[in-house]
Amino acid sequence: MTLRTAAPEDAALLAAIHASAFPAHEAWDAKTMATLLGMPGALALVAGGDGMILLRRAADEGEVLTFAVRPEARRAGLGRALLETGMMLLAAQGATALLLEVAEENAAALALYAACGFTRAATRRDYYGAGRHALLLRVDLGA
Repeated sequence: MTLRTAAPEDAALLAAIHASAFPAHEAWDAKTMATLLGMPGALALVAGGDGMILLRRAADEGEVLTFAVRPEARRAGLGRALLETGMMLLAAQGATALLLEVAEENAAALALYAACGFTRAATRRDYYGAGRHALLLRVDLGA
């Protein structure tokens, strides 16, 4: 498994991976990915055509903007590799914490995040629509 930093020209690839992992109405298109990749502090990693993570750093804090692994590539450690590499790169840039939102019913993602040291910081009610709450998770990166 080879991870590499994604560039704006990878926006269509990131969008394709994202679309494979999210319902159509939640998938981000290439234009959105390109816009996010161009933001100050943005960092994206891609693993072939199977997985991606898009993060952003602002001052000493990082945020996972989105994270996706194609369903057929799951359960092989790819998600963990993307997340841990992103955490390491953000820490090297001076981030001391990383935050993310995850649907409270997403048991597989919650297990991965717990294994990587994330803890619950808050609940965002109706974040994904009526009755679909998000958990705000946080991990210290130890600058």
